[in-house]
Amino acid sequence: MIIKKELADAKNLKYSFVAAWITLTVHSSLEAVGLTAAFSSALSEQGISCNVVAAFFHDHIFVDKKDAEKAMEILNKFSQE
Repeated sequence: MIIKKELADAKNLKYSFVAAWITLTVHSSLEAVGLTAAFSSALSEQGISCNVVAAFFHDHIFVDKKDAEKAMEILNKFSQE
């Protein structure tokens, strides 16, 4: 389940991971090969793990909240290549 921390707290739901939610605004086909591998590899090389939800219009990447700023730097660099 992916919900806002504030809602989980309000509903007294337990959680083990607080993530930053990054949305890639690139429209990619659900049948496309390689996009997830490319950005997850770029993050992985810098020691950042990610959880991905691929959607029709956007992909969503969840990274540890403490890694959010660094992840954005990596993804912004990656998008300029």
